[in-house]
Amino acid sequence: MSVAPSANAVPVPRTRYRRTIGPRLRMLLLLVFSLVALLTANSLYLLSVSLLTWVKGRSYENLFFLWMFGIHLAIGVLLVVPFISFSVFHVRLALRRRNRRAVHIGYGVFVSGLIVLGTGLALVRIPGLFDLKAPLLRATVYWLHVVCPLVVLWLYWLHRLAGSRIRWRQGIVFLTVVGMVVLVMVGLQSQDPREWYQKGSAEGDFYFHPSAARTVNGKFIAKRALLNDQYCMQCHPDAFDGWFHSAHRFSSFNNPAYLATINETGNALSRRDGNQKALRWCAGCHDPVPFFSGEFENPSFNVTLDQSAQAGITCTSCHAITHINSNTGNADYVIEEPLHYPFAYSQRPLLQLLNHTLVKAKPDFHKKTMLKPFHKTIEFCSTCHKQHLPRELTRVHDFQRGQNHYDSFLNSGFSGRSARAFYYPEKAAGSCSHCHMPLRSSDDFGARAYVTEGKSLPSIHDHQFLGGNTGVTWFKNLPDATAAQTRFLQDAVRVDLFGVRERDSQERKLHAPLRPVVPALTPGRDYLFETVVRTLKIGHRFTEGTSDSNQVWLEVTVRNGTRIVAHSGRLNSNREVDPAAHFFSAFMVDRNGNRIVHRNTQDIFVAMYDHQIPPDAAQVVHYGFHLPHDVTDSVTVEIKLNYRKFDVPYTDFIANVDDDEIKPIPGHQTGQPYLNRLPIVTLASDTVTFPIGERGKEVGTLEAGLDPWERWNDYGIGLLLGGDGSGQAVSAFQHVVEYGRVEGLLNMARAYLQAGRNQEAVAVLQRLEKSAEAVPFWTKEWLTGIANRRQGRLVEAEQNFRNILEYRTEDMRRRGFDFSKDVEIINLLGLTLFDQATRLYGIDDAEDAEALMRTATEVFAMTLNVDSENSVAHHNLQRLYALLGHADRATRHEQLFRRYRADDHAWGMVAALARKRYPAASRSAQLVTIYSLTPTASAVSNR
Repeated sequence: MSVAPSANAVPVPRTRYRRTIGPRLRMLLLLVFSLVALLTANSLYLLSVSLLTWVKGRSYENLFFLWMFGIHLAIGVLLVVPFISFSVFHVRLALRRRNRRAVHIGYGVFVSGLIVLGTGLALVRIPGLFDLKAPLLRATVYWLHVVCPLVVLWLYWLHRLAGSRIRWRQGIVFLTVVGMVVLVMVGLQSQDPREWYQKGSAEGDFYFHPSAARTVNGKFIAKRALLNDQYCMQCHPDAFDGWFHSAHRFSSFNNPAYLATINETGNALSRRDGNQKALRWCAGCHDPVPFFSGEFENPSFNVTLDQSAQAGITCTSCHAITHINSNTGNADYVIEEPLHYPFAYSQRPLLQLLNHTLVKAKPDFHKKTMLKPFHKTIEFCSTCHKQHLPRELTRVHDFQRGQNHYDSFLNSGFSGRSARAFYYPEKAAGSCSHCHMPLRSSDDFGARAYVTEGKSLPSIHDHQFLGGNTGVTWFKNLPDATAAQTRFLQDAVRVDLFGVRERDSQERKLHAPLRPVVPALTPGRDYLFETVVRTLKIGHRFTEGTSDSNQVWLEVTVRNGTRIVAHSGRLNSNREVDPAAHFFSAFMVDRNGNRIVHRNTQDIFVAMYDHQIPPDAAQVVHYGFHLPHDVTDSVTVEIKLNYRKFDVPYTDFIANVDDDEIKPIPGHQTGQPYLNRLPIVTLASDTVTFPIGERGKEVGTLEAGLDPWERWNDYGIGLLLGGDGSGQAVSAFQHVVEYGRVEGLLNMARAYLQAGRNQEAVAVLQRLEKSAEAVPFWTKEWLTGIANRRQGRLVEAEQNFRNILEYRTEDMRRRGFDFSKDVEIINLLGLTLFDQATRLYGIDDAEDAEALMRTATEVFAMTLNVDSENSVAHHNLQRLYALLGHADRATRHEQLFRRYRADDHAWGMVAALARKRYPAASRSAQLVTIYSLTPTASAVSNR
């Protein structure tokens, strides 16, 4: 039975169903899906290239990769507004739906999507607006950006499973097409990985010889690429500022000294050869911009007006180098035009902004392009700070050594690579940047914390490349840069007025060390002041570099009250140094016995003397002095070590270049007198006041922390290196032993071995074995090995040398010491093996002898891996290969030996002429020189 509805019942209207994605919202969703599809394909490509690079250890990033990365950023930015708009409208429509599971998962999709977009934007460094620098925070954001897209895909899949039916076919087709496109792109790119450190072709020799530098393809590099410093400055202002005030910036024709010298050398080459092609040897290091751009060979090239001539060593000149060919120097590197991000050369502000955004968002590619691992090595610096003069330049020798910071550094204790040093630091300096590019706080884009080196704040290596060149900064009127160079020189060397000897007494007693006790001096007597100059913070020879033009000398002044009694090394009215002073430089002469005063390298023939001090070592300078009869009370002796970049003859030459188009010093009238006002820097000094006619008395200590044993040790080292043959060095080291220092025993053994007194050396080494003090085992093994060789104990000597090369203690590792590349030790091992083979031949054991000789060839080859110009290794390889029946190899090494060996006859050819022209330099060239302090007029009258 049915019930009829009441006449008063009101019908309930049905609620109209509204879809969560309507027609308009569907169009927006389609736009989101399209952008996501493009972004997915793009991301998979970028990820695949990155994984390929990581797996194969080679970079597959190229210009197309950078464009794709730019597109990645663009799509990500374009996706922000559509994604957020769609999500907001979609959430509003789905807010009260009964399918709460789908709604809640949708919230997760929305939030995860926001994280993806937000982290992407956070990783983009927008100049002037936003820059996420903290490494840990940036890494966290990066991995969120990588992982969250996977979370989005997973949540979206769950969201669709909880909602309407998924159209799998469309999704599979979409993913298949995307995957195929990505595979094709990656497959094509993997066939041609970018060679980051390309060696280049031999065709480069044709263009750039006699410089060893070459470009990758033997062709020139666009000038705009080499002159791109302003581009670098926008992200690296602090590094740019350092470079702007550096000697590197003024390496070329913008350096008055270089301009004057290169002009003279070019003219000399034109007269001699009819061309100036040999100047390319200079250009590989000094003039990279005009050299590699081709302007250097342009007949209309103007060295004072062309922008490339005034550029110096630019950012690109160093950072675009792709390979170091060898450790022989002479610019033996390969360079290419660097691959930049899109719009690098654009002058339009918007495109510049896009370029900077790309660089900062993906800096890895830029870092790989501009900062290679070898940039942090000493081999990189050696390309220009190790030189030899080729025959094309001098027309005399095939090979003549020039400056050589590289080998000098390797032979220092400072580097931790030589087992033969006198002193060792607590921690070895791993590279040149340790001193010449110290860390400085910076907000540059590439700045980071160097916690292990004590820098918790963002820092960079200083690009002023401090090295003590106060000349170029003074010429260019850069007082702050000159002051920085001056500060760098402080505390690098020490001067110690160590002792005084009574010359006219029978026993010639040495009073040392001076202070706290100082002896009384007697008027009318003759004395000898013993002065020690010791290098402290220098990892190569002092001065090295342009040692023929670096003017470093000792200035000695003896005063009685305000009266000057005697002196040496003073300046005259023309600011010229007394030629009879002691100079720490190389006195170079040409084939006619004339001094090289203009840095005219084409004429360099031989050194009359070379007074440079080895690293970690000392030099003793002797001063003879007659004390006048009228001196009373006391006399004060002051000794200063002075440095001036260039001497008077050289600055006169620079100022008076006779060329209408070249004026190295603007404003100076050629032919007019020029006063050398280059700054004179006092590197170190020492002062001692001697009482007159009294017994010795107490005075203040020389220096806090400077122990007497170290002063005796330095004195002995200076005597030993100065060729002491009278045993004074041994006596000095005996004093060191009396202070309980094992350094005394080690150096006594050195002195005995140097003098050929093997038995005394062995006795000292036996005392070392019994010493309770810690002994540097590497130095002891070296000295013991030499003693064993001389005694015929060749097997024991071999083991001594192998211990040095192959064994590293925990302390050595902590301090950064590694002596496996000490070429002197390697050569000693090779010679010892050769001697053992010779001994076996003597007892008709040819088989074992040949085995030892083959081992010896491998050892000498180790030397050539470190120093391919080592004449000792080449000479012995010649002998070994001849005995082993390898005639071709023997001939090759004989040729190389003849090329690299020192010319023993050069000095004899010019000695008479040079000694006659330069009597003061001739006296300084003697094995032991006593410099007479020049008395003043009043002192002469009272002798």
